Formats: sequence, structure tokens, C-alpha cells
Amino acid sequence: MTQETSVLRAVRWWARPAARSWTCAPAPVQVRAFHASLPEYAPTPLPELPSLAAELGVGRVFVKDESSRLGLPAFKALGASWAVHRTLAERAAHGDESGPLTLVTATDGNHGRAVARVARLLGQRAHVFVPKGVHAQAAAAIAAEGAEVIRVAGSYDEAVRQAAQAAAAPDAVLLQDTAWPDYETIPGWIVEGYSTLCAEIDEQLAAAGAGIPDLVAVPVGVGSLAQAVVTHYRSRPAGHAPALLAVEPQAASCVIESLTLGEPVSVTTGDTTMAGLNCGTPSSIAWPHLRSGLDAAISITDVDSARAAGDLAALGVSSGPCGAAPLAGLRTALTGHGADERRTALGLGPASTVVLLSTEGSAANPHSTHGH
Repeated sequence: MTQETSVLRAVRWWARPAARSWTCAPAPVQVRAFHASLPEYAPTPLPELPSLAAELGVGRVFVKDESSRLGLPAFKALGASWAVHRTLAERAAHGDESGPLTLVTATDGNHGRAVARVARLLGQRAHVFVPKGVHAQAAAAIAAEGAEVIRVAGSYDEAVRQAAQAAAAPDAVLLQDTAWPDYETIPGWIVEGYSTLCAEIDEQLAAAGAGIPDLVAVPVGVGSLAQAVVTHYRSRPAGHAPALLAVEPQAASCVIESLTLGEPVSVTTGDTTMAGLNCGTPSSIAWPHLRSGLDAAISITDVDSARAAGDLAALGVSSGPCGAAPLAGLRTALTGHGADERRTALGLGPASTVVLLSTEGSAANPHSTHGH
């Protein structure tokens, strides 16, 4: 078997032609105002990269650069801050303000650090469960926020299970960014928090004379950010709707597997440098949005992601392996066998505007170039 045929077989692609006509309710408008009230809030940059537009055969390419968000090197603080705010407000409304809470969560890196940071700022405690495959420096960054870090020998899904058990303790609350039946309220608040990122993009594209994008590419772990993106673009008034492309690692492609089968399933995950996307089960509240609102999904290799991260760095955007996944996914979609059909499915032409969500900077999840 030649190398070329092995590469062709490796491309996993799923598409749903009717996605752009699906609609849903919008995120609450109060989220943006809450974030704007935080001392460290500022919109993250949306640089335009003409060289990528030329390479991809489209009109304009913008990259949402989340390498510095509320003082942290990834977008996750948007969700954690809003969810903790809502959690504490609910406790106050019920007269339950007896003392500090312990915020419990599992993480592949960025979410746990965000929860630990918010807990420290608000005088709460944090216990963070970290699965195998997360770099020691990433775990140390969580501990440096004052959190207790619990290393788990198993996968991300196992770390989530252990965190949920620990959160049953008195004065503890699970602040998890994935949902399952009977645990959906707090993950829903986290997804709402991500809506600020999309609102910023609207304003930044308008300022650049670009209007509504034709394609938005988003990295996918359990699908919470993708749920926020689908919610934003599928809740707009009737009119032009962008194509939405989900990108995930081949080693942890639970969303493509679920979309292909038509129902949410768990997969056994392997090793990947895209640590923040190394998740085996889609979020239960994300799933209906992913199934109905995504135009397409594709999986990529660590090599694809590393190349994209290097190219973004050369263009002035600090992007970690997860953050670079959308560029890698779009490149994979628009090259090789079947590229013309995939380009057509995404509705891309020479005048199209594309937005890539770079969800983390290179400092977010330190990783070995050898993939260990």
C-alpha cells in the first residue's frame, strides 16, 4: 500500500446538506455584559491572514486568536467565569452562602486552569482531576492557581467520572464542561459563556467590512464550543447562514463517529498532542446541536495540527495544537481525493469569508514535539 492511499483512507469526513436551514434559540444577552464587567476583559484579536486565503482559494481568512483571554492562554475562562457566577448567584438566591465552595472539575488542561483561576479570584476552592496525557507543565499551571490537582491514571472520561464522585462531598459542586443526563444545567451555563467569543467576531467582521462569514471552523472535544457556535449562527434572523465545520483528532473522533452512526457514542481514545480535544464522549446537551446544525466534520492527525500551528506562528498568531486544528481541518478538507466535493459541501468559492477559531495559544498545553 502506498503512502498516498493510506493518507486518503485516513480522512474521515461527514456532511449534512440541510444544516444551514436548521434554527435554534439564541444564548442569553446578559453574558456579554457580564464579561465586559470583568477587570481583565477585552475582545481577543481577529487578524486577517491573506496568505491563507490565497492558499485555500477563498476571498478572506480571519483567525480568532484566543492566546490571551482574561489573563489565560485559552478561551475556556469565558465559560468557567459565567458558570461560576451563575452557580454562586443561585446559591445566594436560595440563602445558601454558608462558606466557600469547592469547585470540582476534570480537565485536559485549559478548562481546569480557568476554573482554578476563577475560584481563586472569587475566594472559592478548586479540586481539578487531570487524566494521563496532560503535560506536567499544564498540571503545574493549574496548581499554581491554588487548586488541588489530582492525577488520574486513566482517560479524560475516567477523570470526569472521578470528579463527579468527588463533587458529591458537602460544600462541593461539579463545574464540568461536558454534560450527561441529569447533569446539564452547569454545562449549559459554560456553553452560554462561550457566546461572547462569537459576539466579538460579529463586531470585528463588521468593522473589517466582511459581514457574516461563509464558513466557521471550530475544534471539537466534547462539542461544547461547537454547541455555542451552532447556537450563535443558527439563532440569527433568516438570511445568509454560514457553513460550520467541526475538526477533531483522529485519535479521539467521538463526534464524527456519533454523527456517522446518527446517535451519540463513546470511543476509546488514543494519544494525541491535541490534549484539549482528547475526549471520548460527546456532551449530551451539545449533541442535538451538532447533529442538526453542523454542515460537516473532519478528523486530522497530529502532524496536520503541528504544521498548521507552525504556519500560524510564522504569521504572528500563537496557536497550540488544538487552536491550530481548524486550519489543519480545512486544509485536509480542501486537498486530496474528494476535495472538490468537500469544497462544494462547504459552499466555498473564491469570494468566501472564512473564520478559524484558534482556541488556545502555544502556552496553553505544553507538549513534546515527539508527541509523548
